[in-house]
Amino acid sequence: MTMTPEELLDGFEHVETAGDFRQRLALRRPLRVKLGIDPTSPDLHLGFMVVLHKLQRFAEAGHKVTLIIGDFTARIGDPSGKNVTRPQLSRDEIEANMDTYRAQAGKVLDLERIEIRYNSEWLDELSLTDLVKLLSKTTVAQMLERNDFKNRYTAGASIALHEFLYPVAQAYDSIAIEADVELGGSDQLFNLLLGRHYQREYGQAPQICATVPLLVGLDGEKKMSKSLGNYVGITEAATEQFGKLMKIGDELIPTYARLAAFRSAADCERLQADLAAGRVDPMEAKKGVAADVVARYHGRGAAREAREHFERTVQRKEIPAGDIAELPLAECRYVADVLVAAGMAASKREAARLISGNGVKVDGIVVSDPKAPWPATEPAVLSVGSRKFVRIRPEKN
Repeated sequence: MTMTPEELLDGFEHVETAGDFRQRLALRRPLRVKLGIDPTSPDLHLGFMVVLHKLQRFAEAGHKVTLIIGDFTARIGDPSGKNVTRPQLSRDEIEANMDTYRAQAGKVLDLERIEIRYNSEWLDELSLTDLVKLLSKTTVAQMLERNDFKNRYTAGASIALHEFLYPVAQAYDSIAIEADVELGGSDQLFNLLLGRHYQREYGQAPQICATVPLLVGLDGEKKMSKSLGNYVGITEAATEQFGKLMKIGDELIPTYARLAAFRSAADCERLQADLAAGRVDPMEAKKGVAADVVARYHGRGAAREAREHFERTVQRKEIPAGDIAELPLAECRYVADVLVAAGMAASKREAARLISGNGVKVDGIVVSDPKAPWPATEPAVLSVGSRKFVRIRPEKN
């Protein structure tokens, strides 16, 4: 599929530089396009998918696309956006996370068109002499131009020396595969630009750096992150994904339509105008975006069922009929105990907090006393919030 430079660069927040990109395309050869991701957690979320979608477009246009799994750089820990040193992962943790990345990335990427490499292939081979030579091409002043390093240095917060190695190692990836283009999130721009610097130092044409906007999390404030709990995971159940997406603020509907549902810029601009003019109901627009996202990861049938589940249990506040799990319990003394036994609370303290917040119901009736006894001798539906249900079946000892 032939794409114009404008089509390929559509949706990027920053391009360094678009002129270089057009010149490189004029050579009429497939460009070497690179994206690096570190296996720092076992699961990917919607925020990761924004840039993976862009990578797929380059593959569809016939370019040579490489997804670099940063098994080496994950041992260092990416300091991007951090005001403290990120904990280093063990090799076992990294390998366990790597096992899930291929399948999850495949939700967006056509892996038959994508070359997958691990940066330990070349970084493990560097000798101390090689590393000293590499480091000599970067100054401390250059490193402190990076915002997170600058902020920590100004605030007197510690910066471990190995953290300076992260952007250097990531930049060396570009040398190793002779990248023409590197993609990344906007928080990675410093690292990508450092790759241009190192390529010049090693006699290569500097790569074009293209960054995508960061997807704001469900809280509407910070970027999507598992550590902040404001994320939608790729492997989460369809109903869970749909329910989470329905929590976003109305002002984020066009953003999620663009970055999570991958709708065109024109469609999203029209949606934003319609919402502002009151021509579109925000609830219905949000359901449409949520359905599109769920359909990508679970299929249209699952998206339709997830929407119906949301409308039934959240909007009409009905208790699900046959689509909830059943749990036999030999002893049901207190509601808090049952919550823990059902896996709906990690501890009695958490169970008490959920009950005090009026988020727990038995057969649709709110339980507000943390010390409330279990009220039923027959099977009853225990619910937490609007999406977690289990049918408790008491059993006699």
